[in-house]
Amino acid sequence: MRLTMDLQFFAGEKTEKATPKKRQDERRKGRVAKSQDINTAILLALCFLALFIFGGFILETMLTFFIQAFTNFIHWDVTIESVATVLNGATLEAAKMLAPIMLIAIIAGFASNLIQTRGVLFSTEPLKFDLKRIDPIQGAKRIFSIRALVELLKSLLKITFIGAITFSVIWMYKDEVLMLMFTNAESALALFGRVAIIMGFSATVALLFLAVLDYFYQRFDFEKNMRMSKQDIKDEYKNMEGDPLIKSKIKEKQRMMATRRMMSEVPEADVVITNPTHFAIALKYDEDKASAPYVLAKGVDHTARKIREIAEQHDIATVEDKPLARSLYSIVEVGETIPEEFYQAVAEILAYVYQMDNKARS
Repeated sequence: MRLTMDLQFFAGEKTEKATPKKRQDERRKGRVAKSQDINTAILLALCFLALFIFGGFILETMLTFFIQAFTNFIHWDVTIESVATVLNGATLEAAKMLAPIMLIAIIAGFASNLIQTRGVLFSTEPLKFDLKRIDPIQGAKRIFSIRALVELLKSLLKITFIGAITFSVIWMYKDEVLMLMFTNAESALALFGRVAIIMGFSATVALLFLAVLDYFYQRFDFEKNMRMSKQDIKDEYKNMEGDPLIKSKIKEKQRMMATRRMMSEVPEADVVITNPTHFAIALKYDEDKASAPYVLAKGVDHTARKIREIAEQHDIATVEDKPLARSLYSIVEVGETIPEEFYQAVAEILAYVYQMDNKARS
C-alpha cells in the first residue's frame, strides 16, 4: 500500500520537460517566455537614438514655431478663426516633430516582441472573459505570492540601479549646471539636452542589462511552470494516439470484418487444401482474373475449421496436403496468386478435383 502511494506520488511529480505538443498549445494561447523589461529597454534605446538623430530638426521646428508665435500671432485679434489657426498650426508642427519618434517607437515595440516570441504570435485567448481574473481570493493569492515578492524586489533593484546611474551623471555635470546662471538660454538648453541624452543612454544600458537577466529568469520560471509529470505525458500520448484499449478494439473489429469478408469468398473456391485440422487454404483458378490459381481465404485452427465447414456446405472439394497447406499459408496472402514453385502440386490437385467433379456430374 505504501509502495503504491509512493509510486503515485512520483508519477504525479512534475519533473519532466514539456513536450512539443504542450509548448505548441501554450504558444497558441499566447503563453511564452517574455520579459517586459526587454520591451522597455529596446523602446527607450531606440527613442533616445531617434532624439539624438532628429534633435536638431526638432529644435529648429520648435524655434521656428516660437518665433512665428511671438512675431506674427501676437498681433492677431483673438477670434475663433485665429485661435483655430494657431491650434491647427501648433498641432501640425507637433506632429512633424513627434512623427519620427512615434514611428520608431512602434517599430521598437513590434521588434522587441518578435525577438522574444521568435516569430509572429497572435492569440485571442488573453482577451477571453475569465471569472478567475476577478476572483478576490485568487487575486489575494497573486498579490501575496512568491512571484509578486520577486517582482517587487526586481522593481526596487531597477529603481536603485537606474537612480544611482542618473545621479552619477548629474553629479559629473554639477559644475556646469551651477554655471548656467552666467550663460544664455541657448547654451543652457544645449547643456540640458546633452545631459539628458547621456542620462537616457546610461539608464537604457543599465535597464537593458537588467532586462537580459530578467529574461533568463522569466525563461527559467516559464520552463519550471511548463514541467509535466510522467502521468501527464502518458495522458497526452493517449489523447494524441488514442487509448490503447480502444485501439485494440478497433483493430479487432477490423480483423473481424476482414475475416467475414474473406469467408464470403469461400463458396467461390475450387478446392480447399487442409493440414487437415490446423490449416485451411481456399484456392480458385480463373484465367480471366489471374494467370495462376489465387488464394480466396486462409486460416488456422478456428478459422480453418470455419473454412472447412463452409466448403462442406457448398460441396467444395477438400484435399489434405500438410506440406502444401503449411507452405501456402506462410508464403501467400489472401488475394495473391501462388508462386511458380507450387504450380505443379496445385495443378495436380485441381486436375483431380475437376476429374471428380466431372464424374459426379456424369
